[in-house]
Amino acid sequence: MGLNIGFIKYLFLACLLLANILASKIVCVGGFILPAAIILYPFTFLLTDVVSEIEGRKSARDLVIAGFYLSCIMVLVLFLGKILPPASFWPHQEAYETILGATPRIVAASMIAYLISQNHDVWAFHWWKQKTAGRHLWLRNNMSTVVSQLIDSVIFIVIAFGGIYPVTVIGTMIISQYAVKLVIALVDTPFCYILVRLYGNNRKQVQGA
Repeated sequence: MGLNIGFIKYLFLACLLLANILASKIVCVGGFILPAAIILYPFTFLLTDVVSEIEGRKSARDLVIAGFYLSCIMVLVLFLGKILPPASFWPHQEAYETILGATPRIVAASMIAYLISQNHDVWAFHWWKQKTAGRHLWLRNNMSTVVSQLIDSVIFIVIAFGGIYPVTVIGTMIISQYAVKLVIALVDTPFCYILVRLYGNNRKQVQGA
């Protein structure tokens, strides 16, 4: 397959779909209570930044929309799997529903947060690119992502858990999730440069062949 930008797009979609499944598990890391999706979802912002840098805004926005449609299809398929009658000898229906049968409210929160935050990330990335005349990739990578991650955390937590837990708990959940995402966003900058160099140079070679 070689260093083809298509691989980055496939990786984005894989991370997104797997993150949606992992989100059903809640973990405790260093005292922070977080969905297990934290190990994958933040990297989707890195990947859209790479696509934005190499192919432009339209390609990145198309990728975000494709991810939304695939997520909807995944939710539908998992729901169909849930309602199909289990075999009499298969005792794991309850476990299936617990792990993969996310409530409509959480699904809605995830989808809304995803669409708004990812589209903001693409917009902000190119806004900063224009303001800096195409210089300082590190700046647009970080500035677009740190704000988008905050938007994602606030929207998801408020919609998914607002009215269920006290405001103080909601605030703690937002801060905890965002703190981890912020660290990941800052750490992934070198990888943004590496991926843009590898896949961007390969694209130029293919176009010039």
